[in-house]
Amino acid sequence: MKELKFEELSVKQKIGMVTCGLIGTNHTDEGDEFVLQLIKEHALGSVWVNPRAHHFEEIMAKVKQAADYPILIFTDAESGLGDYTIGKHNALGVTDSEELAYVFGKVTAVNAVKMGYNVVCNPILDISLSEGVAGSNIRSMGSDKHRIAALGKAMARGMHDGGVLTVGKHYPSANKKTKVNGRAIDSHMAETKSYETREELIETSLYAYNELMKEDLLDGIMTGHCRLPNIDDEYPASLSKKVIGIIREMGFKGFAITDALSMMGVVAKFGWSDSKGLAVENGNDIALIWDPGNIEGFKAMYDCYDKGILSDERLDEATKTVLEAQHKVFTMQPKFTEITNEDKATFERLNTDSVYAIVDEGLPTSISRDGRHYFVVLCSNETDISHDGKVEVDTFNGGWFGGWYNPKGIMEKLRKLFPNSESRALRVFPTGYENQLVLEQTLGYDDIIFITYFDAQAYIGKECLTSRVVSLIDALQVDNRVSSIVHFGSPYVLSDLAHIPRKIFGTSCLMGIDAAFNVLAGNYPAKGKPTYNVKFD
Repeated sequence: MKELKFEELSVKQKIGMVTCGLIGTNHTDEGDEFVLQLIKEHALGSVWVNPRAHHFEEIMAKVKQAADYPILIFTDAESGLGDYTIGKHNALGVTDSEELAYVFGKVTAVNAVKMGYNVVCNPILDISLSEGVAGSNIRSMGSDKHRIAALGKAMARGMHDGGVLTVGKHYPSANKKTKVNGRAIDSHMAETKSYETREELIETSLYAYNELMKEDLLDGIMTGHCRLPNIDDEYPASLSKKVIGIIREMGFKGFAITDALSMMGVVAKFGWSDSKGLAVENGNDIALIWDPGNIEGFKAMYDCYDKGILSDERLDEATKTVLEAQHKVFTMQPKFTEITNEDKATFERLNTDSVYAIVDEGLPTSISRDGRHYFVVLCSNETDISHDGKVEVDTFNGGWFGGWYNPKGIMEKLRKLFPNSESRALRVFPTGYENQLVLEQTLGYDDIIFITYFDAQAYIGKECLTSRVVSLIDALQVDNRVSSIVHFGSPYVLSDLAHIPRKIFGTSCLMGIDAAFNVLAGNYPAKGKPTYNVKFD
C-alpha cells in the first residue's frame, strides 16, 4: 500500500480522483469491471460500495485487491450497519444521549472497518423545523441546533475512535423550504428551494457544522441539491460556488462530495452530463455520479473536462484535497478495533430507550394485557390480505431497508402480548369494503388500536397517511372508539388525525417495533423525548 503523488497523475487519473464510482448498487458486471480497472490504473479517488449488495464480501474483496493505494471507500450508515442498526437517525435525537451517540458512532465505525470501509457518511446535521418529505424528519436528530451539534460531535468522536472519516450532511442543511400546494418537495423528484439568507445559514443551519469543525471532527461534507435564491439564484447548493464557499470561508479544510447526481433536483435543469463537471468546478472535490453502469457517468466527467466546464485549476485543487483525505485514511490509527459486550448492550438501548409516548393527563402509557382490544395494522397496498386478516405477502420483507416493518410478524407479536385480542391488516389505501369490515368487526371490543407507519423512502413525497385511513379513524372517533395509536416514523404523520388519547412512537427498525409494543404492554416505560413540536388534534 502506498500513497499516490499528485505530480505523477495524468489528466485522466485526476478526473478519476474527483469522481466516485459506484459498485454493487443496481450494478452491471460490465460497470463493476470498469470501476475495478480504473482502480488498477490509479484513476479513481473513491468508490461507493453498497453494503446490501448480493455477494458484498466478494465485491469488497475485489476492490481491496485492485487498490494498492488508500482509495476512499464510502457508504451511508445512518442507521448503522449489518447486525448493529437503529431506527433511522432520530433514535439518537429522541434518546438525547451523548453517551449513546458516541457508542453508535464507535460501533458503526468498527463494524464499517471490518466490512472494508474507511469513510462513512454520518452524522446527519440537518435541522427539521416543520413537516417535510418522506424521511426528512426521522432522518434528522431534531429541531434544536444545540442538541444536534452535541450529539453530532459525540457520534463523530466515536467514528474517529473506530477508524473512519466523517461526512456531515446534507450541507447546508437549509430550512425555510418552499412548498407546492402546501406540500414539501423531495429533491429526488424536483428542485427544492430555501429562502434562508447567508446570515441565517451561519446562525442556525451551519451551527452544528461549525461546532464539529472546532474540534476537528468534520472530515467531509455532502452537499445537497436545495437552491438558495438569496445566496445563489442560479445553482443548487451542490453546484454552487457561492454556497459551498460559505463553509470554506468559515475555515472548513476537508473534502466536499455531492449527494447523488442522479436526482431530478439537479438533472432536470442542468442535465445528466454537465451537472457532474459543474459540481467539481463550483466547489465539490468529489462528484458522486450515481450511474449504475459507471461507464456513461465517467464519460460525462471526461466530456466536461474536454468542453471546458471543468478547468485544470479546479481539477488540480480538488485532486489535492482528495489525496489529503486518502492520506488521512492511510495514517489513521483507530483507538478501538473490536465491539465489546458492553458496547452491544449500550447500542441496544438506542432502540429500547427511543420509544416515547404522548398521553392524556391521568392516562397510563400501557393498556391491559387481558383486555379485548382490536388492533388494526397498516400494511402496504401490495400486501395480499384474506378476510381473516392473514398477511400472505408484504413488500417490506427483505426489502432495501431490511424488512423492518412486517405486518404478519407484528400481528403475531400482538397475539402473544394481548391473548384476548384480535387484529387485522389494513392497506394504507383501503377499499370501501375494507373500511366497512373494520367498522363492523370492531364492535363489541373494549377499544381499537391502530398500528401505523410511514416508510422513509425517496420518490414518495410528503409524509402522511392516506385520506381513506384518516377518514376511517375520524369516523371511529365520533364515538371515541380508538384509544391508542402506535406509530413508526415521522410524528407529523399523525398531526391531521382526530384526537387519540394515547400515542406511542417507535423507531423504524425491528428492535424499535418490539420496544414500542413492550411499552404498550407495560413491560417497560417510554424513556424517549419528542424532538419536534408537533401540534396534534
